[in-house]
Order: sequence, then C-alpha cells, then structure tokens
Amino acid sequence: MKNIISILMIGLLLTACNKEVKKTDGYVINGTAKGVYNGMRVYLKAADERGTQTPQDTAIVMDESFKFEGKVEYPQLWYLSVTNINGFVPVMMENESIEVTFDKNNIEDSSVKGTKANDAVSDYSKGFKKLMDERAELNKRFAATMNPENADSQKQLTKEVENMNAKISNYPLEFLKTHNDNYFSLSLIENILKNNPIEVQEIDEVYSSLDSDIKNSSLGKTVAYQIETLKKKNESLAMLNIGKIAPDFSAPNPEGKQVSLNEIKGKATIIDFWAAWCGPCRRENPNVVKIYEKYHDKGLEIISVSLDKPGQKDKWVKAIEDDKLNWHHVSNLNYFNDPVAKQYNIQSIPATFILDAEGKIVAKSLRGQALEEKIAEMLN
Repeated sequence: MKNIISILMIGLLLTACNKEVKKTDGYVINGTAKGVYNGMRVYLKAADERGTQTPQDTAIVMDESFKFEGKVEYPQLWYLSVTNINGFVPVMMENESIEVTFDKNNIEDSSVKGTKANDAVSDYSKGFKKLMDERAELNKRFAATMNPENADSQKQLTKEVENMNAKISNYPLEFLKTHNDNYFSLSLIENILKNNPIEVQEIDEVYSSLDSDIKNSSLGKTVAYQIETLKKKNESLAMLNIGKIAPDFSAPNPEGKQVSLNEIKGKATIIDFWAAWCGPCRRENPNVVKIYEKYHDKGLEIISVSLDKPGQKDKWVKAIEDDKLNWHHVSNLNYFNDPVAKQYNIQSIPATFILDAEGKIVAKSLRGQALEEKIAEMLN
C-alpha cells in the first residue's frame, strides 16, 4: 500500500509534460496569500528526475498578493512554496494566465485555476484526499471493534478496508479514463509507467484516449515509446513462465569456450544464477553439490551462470574450485548487466530455473530441500 500511495502522489510531484508550445506571450501567475506578511518570499520550483526541487523564480508578497511572469518552453509541473510555511502547491506551468490562492493554514486547501491541466491537478488531489479520508474513517471504526465480541463487525470492516484499498489502487487509472484532455494526465501516465503498478494494456488504452495534440507532444511520443518498450518486456517475461520452453543462451566458460543451454540439457536441468561474492549462493552450494552427485547419473545437468564483476575472473574460478562445483559454468563477468541475467530477468541471486527433458520450465526459485524433492520427483 505504501507503494500505491507513492504512485498516487508522484502524479502530483514529478515532472509533467514536454509539449512545445509556441505562444507569443508567457505565463502570468497572480497569487493571493491571505495572512502572509509583506516581504515573505514565494518560490517557484521545478523537480529533477530524483524529485529534488530547484528554484526557478522568486516573488515577494506585498499586500497579501504576489505575481510571477515568465515563459516556459513546454507545459510542466512546478511547485509553489512560501518561506517558513511547510508544504507546497503543485502548479501546471503553461504560457497562460494562472490564478493561485495560497492557504497558509492548510496548504492542501490552496487552489490553482486558469488551465485545464491545473483543473485536473485539483480534481485529482481532491479525489485522492476524499478516498484517504474515507479509509482513515474505516480504520478508526475498525480500531474501535478490536475485541472478541465484535468478530462479525471486524470481518465486515476488514472487507470494507480491502475494498477501499483496491479503490485507492485503481484511482489513477479511473481518473485517467475521465480526464483525457489535459497535460497533467500525460504526466500521470508517465509516472505510472515508471512504477509499473498496473497492466500495460490498461495504461496503453488510457494513453490512446488522450487528445491527439497531447500524444503528439515531445513527452507524448516519449511515453508512447515507453509503453511499447514495456509491452516488449512483458512479452519477454511471459516466456519465463512455468510451462514455457526456457530460452536458449550461450556464454563463455572459464576456458573461454562458448557453451549453450541447448547443448548441455539433460533429463532434468538446473539453471543456477549465482556469484562468488554472493553469500547466500555460497551457502546453498553444498546442497546443490549433494543433489548433483546424487542425480547426475540419472540425467541431471546443471549450468551455473555467474554474475561476478568485470575483472574478477580469478574469484569466479576459485569459488568453483573451492565449492567443488563440478558441472557447467558460464559467465560474461558483467554483474547484473550479464546478458543472460537480463534475458532471464534476474533481479537477485541465488535464482534457479528447473527444466524437464524437453527444456520446459517446471519450477523456479527452489532451494534446499524443495530443490532436491523436485529433482527426485523428475528422475526417480
């Protein structure tokens, strides 16, 4: 749930869109800051890819008002803040007239008006806040029933909380389905893609529904490319599902000879991703040795793919010798950038794929007793 909330808030907090806007005039922000003293500084900040905010312009509050004038090359999300007041207000910067009403007592109640994109930001924020308030109320009710006498109430409230969590999780997508005419929605799509919490097909559909001028913007084209890239990645991952034929690969062994998976497959085959520097891998090796010695004569083959680092071949070879790993070994000595590791989407090690005689993936990520039981089931 923490990740879901981060995704929701990222839509408000990161870089927006990249459409070149050819206007003769720039932006004008007319701001009202009731109760803010004369001389206080107001900042307009932009965020980089890491979320670090950098001031782009500064104004001074006079008679509870402030003003910014300038020009942006393309619509983008900036943040307005006031000295000594916590928080900030997201503002979609476009070369238009924008009205900001800053609420120093509750910054969430500040308002930004003047463009479709800023209206969308406001709608998104209000919708998200409403859902979070509703969940907070459910949690209060649940906490009040924390005793055995209220078991039925707890069960019902648990279901309601689960439904609310699902609603919050789906909120960005549902918002996009009804807001396809503004550049904030494109920004939100881009940030959803970065976190990849939903099916790419769904995000592709909401992207396709955006107005054509938004899709034809620089960021619009970038987002289209990101969607296609994610589609291809998902297609590749689908090839690693249980029941699929394991993709063939080849890589150099310690002597520099290319060894391929298809060349060494047995009645049962373990693809073992490991590294000499990997403590859990080294601790698991005695178990793999025991399994290999017990089942090799019955048709078990193992090919270990090392994710050792560049220039550390000696450590790789020494680990093979020290751990008595008397089977096939390959490595490109390129850490997690190893092409075989990328092909098999290896995010951490140790990692294993177990193949049957046809090369079909029958199990993944087995270790210890579970690995031995699977090999026994296949070969006994």
